Amino acid sequence: MSALSCALLLARRRIWATTVAVAALIALVEPAVADSLNDALASAYTDNPDLNAARAQLRGIDENVPQAYAGYRPTIGLEGDIAVNPVRVFTPSTFGAGIINPTLYPRGAALTVTQPLFLGFRTENSVKQAKNAVRAGREQLRNVEQETLLAAVSAFMGVIQDQVVVNLNGQNVKFLREQLRAAQDRLNVGEGTRTDVAQAEASLQTGISSYAAAGAALNSALATYEQVIGHRPKTIGAADHVERLFPKTKDAAVAEGLANNPVIIADQFNIDVAEYNVKVLEGAKLPSVQLTGELSHRDDNSAKGSWLDSASLMVQGTIPIYEGGLDDSKVRQAKETLSQARVQLDSARAQVRQAVLSAWGQLEATKAQVEAAQAGVAANELALSGVIEERKVGQRTTLDVLNAQQTLLNSQVAQVQAQHDMTIAAYTLLSALGGLDAVTLKLRVHLYDPAEHYELVKDKWFGLRTPDGR
Repeated sequence: MSALSCALLLARRRIWATTVAVAALIALVEPAVADSLNDALASAYTDNPDLNAARAQLRGIDENVPQAYAGYRPTIGLEGDIAVNPVRVFTPSTFGAGIINPTLYPRGAALTVTQPLFLGFRTENSVKQAKNAVRAGREQLRNVEQETLLAAVSAFMGVIQDQVVVNLNGQNVKFLREQLRAAQDRLNVGEGTRTDVAQAEASLQTGISSYAAAGAALNSALATYEQVIGHRPKTIGAADHVERLFPKTKDAAVAEGLANNPVIIADQFNIDVAEYNVKVLEGAKLPSVQLTGELSHRDDNSAKGSWLDSASLMVQGTIPIYEGGLDDSKVRQAKETLSQARVQLDSARAQVRQAVLSAWGQLEATKAQVEAAQAGVAANELALSGVIEERKVGQRTTLDVLNAQQTLLNSQVAQVQAQHDMTIAAYTLLSALGGLDAVTLKLRVHLYDPAEHYELVKDKWFGLRTPDGR
């Protein structure tokens, strides 16, 4: 086999090894079962504190619905009182005047029931407002879920990228040590120069420095991974390809994003919330009617041993005339808030359109970068092998070999970066389309259903405990 054939074979083997290292599994220090990207996303879906906090926030929003329904329900109150009432009574009499000093203990209890009959449609509109707030909250939770999963993708790919860069720098240091040893051996037998040794030594020290920097970057990536996903990885597995989930054309992607992005849907519900808020505040200008019933019992009120039972039933109506302009101002303020919500919807649509187009373009660009990087690595592998062979026959110097190795390392790092960027761009596009969620990705998790808590609390009349027993 010729020297050139050996060089080509060696280049192909190195290319294959690099491609496998970048595109498949990247083992960390400790051997264990590899976590795929979907495994990491499942952990983040279950354990991420920001996502769990958003779920708790939505459960709090659910409680606005039974609070609004309370306007349809009666209020019941029990009152009681007791007092000490010393009395001096002067009593004139034909048999002689006298003073009586009785001490009374007036006491009583009253049960009052108030049932709203008409509150200017405020209760009805408050219920509708609360229900739309829940719908908006669910979309906001979905957006937090997307942000969390995208952060998990970034953390996962960051570990892969930095681990591969560490491995590449480690291989580079090993290669440079061999070059330094070879240069020293050639100097010892009179075939090399001290310049070759110095150049190899300088390149080795630079490589060691780069290796240390890569290790620091990996430690930072691992800390981010643990923060977002909830545990420190031992091994990292493959990333799933999500391009199968994308529309075929850019225009179809924009249309899907405008229809499904949770930010847009949440803003649509927020407009409804603002509209019903205007109606609730306008209801304060309308008459209100309520029915009040009372049962009471009193003892020792006027004389010792006396008692009194009473019952009453009253319909009370109120017509607001002027409240100092407060209610009018609140209505005007709410209308401006409604205008703001409508403008925010237009802004959200523009932002989603921009996000889809940007992610689409970034994905296309990174695909081209990956192809170019792969070709560059292949070419630089071949070039390094050729330079090494030429140095053996005296046509190249040690510096030429060191430069070729550095060029190869740079192209390998560029390849890793391009593949990292391509994966991030793909998941960013999926997020802009509104599809970065546990259902679409088919994560192996117990799905959180916000409707479960809502159904348990929406009609509750009483009870201090939450559905989970707190």
